[in-house]
Amino acid sequence: MQLRPLGRSGLQVSPLAFGGNVFGWTVDEAMSFRLLDAWLDAGFNFVDTADVYSRWVPGHAGGESETLIGKWLRQSGKRNRVVLATKLGKPMADDKKGLSPAYIREAVDASLRRLKTDHIDLYQSHDDDAETPLSETAEAFAALIKAGKVRAIGASNFSAPRLAEALDVAERLGLPRYESLQPLYNLYDRAVFEDELEALCLERGVGVINFYALAAGFLTGKYRSEADVAKSARGASTTRKYLNPRGLRILDALDAAAKIHGATPGQVAIAWQIARPAITAPIASATSMQQLDELVAAVALKLSPETIAALEAASAEGDATS
Repeated sequence: MQLRPLGRSGLQVSPLAFGGNVFGWTVDEAMSFRLLDAWLDAGFNFVDTADVYSRWVPGHAGGESETLIGKWLRQSGKRNRVVLATKLGKPMADDKKGLSPAYIREAVDASLRRLKTDHIDLYQSHDDDAETPLSETAEAFAALIKAGKVRAIGASNFSAPRLAEALDVAERLGLPRYESLQPLYNLYDRAVFEDELEALCLERGVGVINFYALAAGFLTGKYRSEADVAKSARGASTTRKYLNPRGLRILDALDAAAKIHGATPGQVAIAWQIARPAITAPIASATSMQQLDELVAAVALKLSPETIAALEAASAEGDATS
């Protein structure tokens, strides 16, 4: 498989990342291990998670995904085959959040313990922290890199002005910079990234590993009516946001493209992102071997210029309800 450089970090990653939010939530331990083994066996190396996964589940405290990945790493002995990405900053408790130097030091050690590893390949700020000076955050991350706990750093959910400022601060101080951005991006959610962030990332050489590549499953065609809400744990929120005339137009375009290319709508949605010059590796999840096989096949799918144009016309931003 042709690996891609992640920004200027020196990390080489597969053109698709496995999203670990499902581990310990909608996927149990045994299936998590099967999926991770199959992901590596298919030639992929990139796995993304976060300390907060899956704190939103009743009875969970956060750390469930990292703990399962760590157990798999320890049992499989495959740590050297994985580019391991995780995140910090979203609330793990009322006093455990943000990007202050003290909390960064605390959070990285907690993640390392759960992941059962001595280093994190890509450590990301899950959210911007306006209350902590960017210089202090950059210095704290630099100390982690110097100590060998982290290889590279990235940002998630940053606005273009704040990402540009963070890059400038790191450059001015001679400190490691954010080498990647993890924004919301897919055929439906285009404006957040395309309006300002895309040009900035291309100009500054920042890798992009966008989340919700399949719009929480909507772009697979799984949800086409209110009757489909019960199909998964995310059904209600997915249909509430995406099930509207524009969303249905996108599904129609995906159906047409899938027929032309002998693929599934989800594979087409992924292939469209992989073909975009600014994108390094979309992040997508699978909860079964069948879903994982579909993701694997999406990487080999090459869309025609006509298909790409049709998808972009159908998904053009505007009034999401029209």
